[in-house]
Amino acid sequence: MTNIQCSECGGQAGPTDWRCKTCGGSLDLVGLPLVDPASIDASDFSLWRYRAMLPVERRFSLGEGMTPLVPVELDGARFYAKLEYLNPTGSFKDRGTTTVLNHLAACGVTQVIDNSSGNAGASLAAFAAVGGMEATVFVPASTAVESKKRLIRSFGGVIIESRDYLADVYRAAEETTYASHAWSPYFVLGQQTVAWETWEQLGRRAPDVVATPVGHGGLFLGFYRGFKALRDAGLIDRVPRMIAVQSAGVDPVARGWEANAAKPPRIQPGPSVADGILVDRPVRGRQILQALYDTDGFALRVDNEAITAARNCMRARGLMIETTSAVTAAALPQIIERIDEDADLALAFTGSGLKDIGGSKPPAAPG
Repeated sequence: MTNIQCSECGGQAGPTDWRCKTCGGSLDLVGLPLVDPASIDASDFSLWRYRAMLPVERRFSLGEGMTPLVPVELDGARFYAKLEYLNPTGSFKDRGTTTVLNHLAACGVTQVIDNSSGNAGASLAAFAAVGGMEATVFVPASTAVESKKRLIRSFGGVIIESRDYLADVYRAAEETTYASHAWSPYFVLGQQTVAWETWEQLGRRAPDVVATPVGHGGLFLGFYRGFKALRDAGLIDRVPRMIAVQSAGVDPVARGWEANAAKPPRIQPGPSVADGILVDRPVRGRQILQALYDTDGFALRVDNEAITAARNCMRARGLMIETTSAVTAAALPQIIERIDEDADLALAFTGSGLKDIGGSKPPAAPG
């Protein structure tokens, strides 16, 4: 039976809890079903093809998941691009949002809140709309992109702008259900499906190396845990080397990895064009670093100039990624130096560049 357990003290949590009431730690799902290839529904072209491994009842869906895995060559380097920006609301967040809100709907929840710079908020508003829920999104007044705020409103979401939006959303969470993409264990659960898709798309094998942008690290941990579940089921020999890529302006995970620390240090954020990963205190920072250590992985940082150049380069090749997504492509020269020449590499492209058009802002630090 699947239970919700604190990652810090091991205490049990309730179905709508977003963090441990005893110690404040993050929550994880334990006792998840093993991955069973025979249970995959090949007729379902969404992430719900894996519903036998997801302890959530599907009540509504927008067809999320099953994003393309495209071979790309750049300056002689070959990699697979996992096009997460082709999810329904234009970002990888849809994988986690659908499992969170379907779970909460089964609990009778009708009103949800989250905090977001844009993509998570748009995803929450869209899935809340199809699920018959009311969604309120707290956004940082100093860094939220206008085009993403318009997208949230277009799905019917209510926006509250705040200069101390984390404190404000935590206060609101005392009275309203907090459907947090950073805290909810059901969000990471949905992200695991990206690994299972990649495994299927490669002919039921895993790539050697996987790189993702990292803010709170939901997609990163989804890849790691999804491949770990495949290994535990005896379907692959080992988990790919995991690479966490951050902006040089906001890089707590990179600093933690360089120091061989158990958790990321507190940092003073600097300017960054990668608005989707402006996270100076990742909720699951310990788990991200542990995944790096467990897989002989590593963390990298890239500067604004490299990020912008990589974004433009990918768009010129027909891949309409947002600026944040480009951090993995910007890190490609550093990655190639550190991995075997014949290693199969997968890069996650996390958000749609269509959201950037008409909505870009100058580099900013988190508010």
